[in-house]
Amino acid sequence: MIAEPTLLSKSVQKENSGVDVSSCLTSNRQRDENRQKTVRGKRKAREGSENAKRKHSRTSSNGSLGRVENEQLKDREVEAVTLFEVVTMGKSAMQAVVDDWIEAYIMDRDSALLDIISFFIQCSGCKGVVTAEMFQSRQDSEVMSKMVEDLDEGSGLQYKKFLAFPWILTVTWPMDMDSGEYPLVMSGLYWKRFRLHFCEFVSVLVAQCQYNVIFDNYLLNTLISLLTELSDSRVRAFRHTCTLAAVKLLSALVNVALNLGISVGNSQRLYDVECAKTASKRAAPRLERIQRKINELQDRKLEIENMMDAIFKGVFLKRYRDVIPEIRSICMEELTVWMRLYSPVFLNDSCLKYVGWMLHDKHPDVRLKCVLGLQGLYEDAHLRTKMDLFTVRFKERMISMTLDKDHEVAVQAMRLLMVISQSYEEVLSQDDYKHMFQFVYSSYRPLAAAAGEFLYSKLLSNPALTEPRDGLSEENRQRELTMARLRTLLHFFKESEVHEHVLCLVDSLWDCGGAFLKDWVSLTSLLLQPSSSQEQDLRDTDEDLVIEILLASVRQAVEGPPLTGRGSGKKVTSAKEKRSQTDDCTGLTEHFIKVLPELLSKYLEDAKKLTSFLKIPQYFQMDTQGDEYLESMQALLAQLEAAVEKHTGAELLEEAARSYQILCSEESPWHSLASSAMDQLIQRWAKTLGMCLEESLSDGVFTADEEKTGEILSTLKKLTAFYNAQDLSKWELYELGSKLLVVETQNGGLPVEVTVEALRCVCYSVLWKLNTFGEVAVSRELAIHQRNQLRAFCEKCLRCLSHNEHQVREQAFMSLCDILIAHNYQLQMWDPSAGPPLLYTPDPKLQKALLTFILDHVFTGPELDSHSRAGESDCGVSRLEDLHRRRNLLAAYCKLIVHSVLEMSMAAEIFKQYMKYYNDFGDIIKETLNRTRQMDKIESARTLVLCLQQLFLRLKQEQDSGSMGSPGVQTYSSIKELARRFSLTFGWDQIKSRESLAMIHRDGIEFVFKGFVQQGEKHSPPYLSYLTILSEFSSKLLKPDKKTVYTYLQKYAGDQTFSNREECWLPLIYYRASLQGTTEGEDAVSYISSDTIKQFAHTNRSRSPSIKQAVSEGDMRSPLTLPCIETKGNKHVRSVEETKVAEQNQGTKMQSATGLPLDGQQRTSPDDVDVDTVEIDL
Repeated sequence: MIAEPTLLSKSVQKENSGVDVSSCLTSNRQRDENRQKTVRGKRKAREGSENAKRKHSRTSSNGSLGRVENEQLKDREVEAVTLFEVVTMGKSAMQAVVDDWIEAYIMDRDSALLDIISFFIQCSGCKGVVTAEMFQSRQDSEVMSKMVEDLDEGSGLQYKKFLAFPWILTVTWPMDMDSGEYPLVMSGLYWKRFRLHFCEFVSVLVAQCQYNVIFDNYLLNTLISLLTELSDSRVRAFRHTCTLAAVKLLSALVNVALNLGISVGNSQRLYDVECAKTASKRAAPRLERIQRKINELQDRKLEIENMMDAIFKGVFLKRYRDVIPEIRSICMEELTVWMRLYSPVFLNDSCLKYVGWMLHDKHPDVRLKCVLGLQGLYEDAHLRTKMDLFTVRFKERMISMTLDKDHEVAVQAMRLLMVISQSYEEVLSQDDYKHMFQFVYSSYRPLAAAAGEFLYSKLLSNPALTEPRDGLSEENRQRELTMARLRTLLHFFKESEVHEHVLCLVDSLWDCGGAFLKDWVSLTSLLLQPSSSQEQDLRDTDEDLVIEILLASVRQAVEGPPLTGRGSGKKVTSAKEKRSQTDDCTGLTEHFIKVLPELLSKYLEDAKKLTSFLKIPQYFQMDTQGDEYLESMQALLAQLEAAVEKHTGAELLEEAARSYQILCSEESPWHSLASSAMDQLIQRWAKTLGMCLEESLSDGVFTADEEKTGEILSTLKKLTAFYNAQDLSKWELYELGSKLLVVETQNGGLPVEVTVEALRCVCYSVLWKLNTFGEVAVSRELAIHQRNQLRAFCEKCLRCLSHNEHQVREQAFMSLCDILIAHNYQLQMWDPSAGPPLLYTPDPKLQKALLTFILDHVFTGPELDSHSRAGESDCGVSRLEDLHRRRNLLAAYCKLIVHSVLEMSMAAEIFKQYMKYYNDFGDIIKETLNRTRQMDKIESARTLVLCLQQLFLRLKQEQDSGSMGSPGVQTYSSIKELARRFSLTFGWDQIKSRESLAMIHRDGIEFVFKGFVQQGEKHSPPYLSYLTILSEFSSKLLKPDKKTVYTYLQKYAGDQTFSNREECWLPLIYYRASLQGTTEGEDAVSYISSDTIKQFAHTNRSRSPSIKQAVSEGDMRSPLTLPCIETKGNKHVRSVEETKVAEQNQGTKMQSATGLPLDGQQRTSPDDVDVDTVEIDL
């Protein structure tokens, strides 16, 4: 609450420097009654003092801060009482409200001024009270020494006492005010509007006061003092709010000064006109009146500039380096506004240095505000002349900001440099341009597009290019212009030495140079028509690049940005963009359907160029009228046929097959024509292959010579490429390919490439039959026939897994994976109404062969630990290619597990390699682990147990035999680290993984103590050290589950064993401590070797079970039952009942029983959880 001012003498002021709040309220009521008699009744919103009104309407100054936006909108019907409520409610008639306040100020300026003071305090989110007292002398040193901001720990309040002449204001607020919640930083649309309304209020207030009360030496002096003091507070809310108000006040004063400058200029012109009159017509009184007005306006302007200087020095210079980035951002944003609007005062090197310094700010928003402000300054031709020194001094910093880690700052820095280059020709060097142009290859598209615009404006829009020779037709002029731009672009691309990023370059230039890149007529004419020697040079050296740019522009026109790898999310295409894209598709279809046959004919001998042109039909617009271009399509199909007949390259055949697929689709207007042409082609190839095989296969032996072998291979490649794109089952290619595979599997001698292509061809045949199986009803005989074909092909692939050539082995493996996954999918989608399903289950021999293949061909080479790096310099390109191939093989095998083709236990061998090959295959193995856990979390946990126990047993066997150091045997520390990594994959949701973790501990305890007799045994179990590995999972257990597992362990080990402190029992001590959550086992673990298992003197090694027995036998297992856990909402999980563990008959079954608390009170341990009487038997 703000108390009414009282006029006191100096002595009274010293005695009553702290005004009591209750006495202030009493004074408020008395003055309110008097004021209500004087203020006109038509201003209902301002009847009486708003401070007294606020006493009855609100208990705190920011009571509305916690309301939701809908409630605020409902309050709009209630008439606002305070200025704060006017602004928070978003009154549209802001000017009318300010006019009412000005009238109140004229009638009673003290109370009206207190309203403004209250407004700024409330906008800071202050929940405290404000007291005010009069002060008439600035020379009272005793009072001035009490202007402090301090904390009263006794009352728990903070207070700030400061001078806002003629007031001494004391603001008192709770200690928690600086919690970060105040209007300017609160989220939501409502508070964003509040910020706008707050700034608008300050601007309107100054604008409406500029002709009267602003020059009374009272209003602004008090406001400036208030804002200066509060902007220097330790409280963030005061500092932020009042800094914003102060800089907005200065911006409003700039507008007043500009208006005064205009008035001075107008008056000066009147004075000059009057002086220019003859002496007889010149009026001396008028001259004196104009001169007095000029002097008055100049005095007012000087006064405004003094106020501006006071705010600049009192607020800006203290706050532009504030610790809060929002405050720094406000200061820099407004500083550039002042420079642009009032350059005579602010646009100088003394002020520009602040902008230059803040270009190095650590917060991106501050840097962004500086860059945006500089853009406005450099774009103004009248202002940039004053920026010379700044440009030279901070040029390097502005160039380096194109590498800013914040993308938006980098984009705007690029635009700033583009503006600078347009203003100063010699400021940026060629190295600077080269550095900035390289950003056209950036992965962030806005930055690449900005660099592309810079490149286009600097190189491709050169005025010299737009002045073609005289006497040329418009078409030739356009062709010459395109040619010149193309030469420049090709020169830049070759100099940049990024020859695999043509798509990135075209995408970067698309927004600004789309018309040039879509000039397909000129580009194709350059490739087709004979031309001068100048163009011949282009054809000889840069023809490949021109074709790549042409193809990239076609792709960009049809698919549109963003390019793959540059998109930040799914882009919503507007209606205008869709229309433009449709027009481009139609245009390129109409153009290329005519010229593409000529291009294919011209470059028929060049496979690389031909491959690029064969991609263009895939972008044709299918809505085009087919009859109109029938002749052109016939020519195109003829050239496509000539291309695939002449070449056998895999990439060329693949693109040709895709083009045929597009042209033969049902949506294509040339469907019948293209389908007929392709059928004839396939039939001819199938007939050729059949004849060649009849001549080359004799008594199961391949007898073809080199020429015939080449013909068979080329025909197989073509059929396989087209089989990949379309279903060719009606030509019975399965039988042709199977003949070759039978010869290879039985007698061998088939060339490697022929074998690989035969495997691919037969694989595609089986895949297409699986894809179409079930679409229509099939007979039992057909289902059996296709199942026999599937089984026969899998057997052939199985035999090829042991082939001498790795290409054959890998192709057979990939074919098997594809077939098995497709078959699994077909079973899932099978419709019973379509007939019997196509059942096939891979036998154990095939499953084992697949696993053996992975272990032999993927996990080979140096075993890389977690500290190695996959991209070291000694790896080389060959290693990266080999790594890519091995990753594909591993991913194919993991898919078999994820899709339930193979048993989940088959993943144990894969999980063993997690740490060894973490950098190479860690992501694939981890994803496989996550997927298997989603399928069956219990079975997935069993697989982890199987993995760890097999590794442990193998290490144990190596140590027992004394042959340490065998390849493939992991050390004890590596197994323990692998267990730790496995435990981390369970995440933080302990409840979700509760059963899995309990099963891991149960199996581990049974594995260690299997066959152990508590009373008769004097020696430790042989696998006791496995408990140290098992302890890595203890941290993931809930506290009640740790108690349950501990009791389960106690049942197996016995109390006598627990009390044993001999060295051989140290792993048990360590594991028990991990369950109890204590440091009891810290000393125990130090005795356990990091790389070897202690060979304890009394260990009985004769009872070491086999791997199969240790993992699979479960006749003697005891069910581990855990309390059921329930969580409600987002509340804290607490235990409700005590869990008691009791041993049942014969000690073979452990259950968790729940009982009532002893004293009826709930346990409040943060680690406890809700325990119900329901039991989970794992």
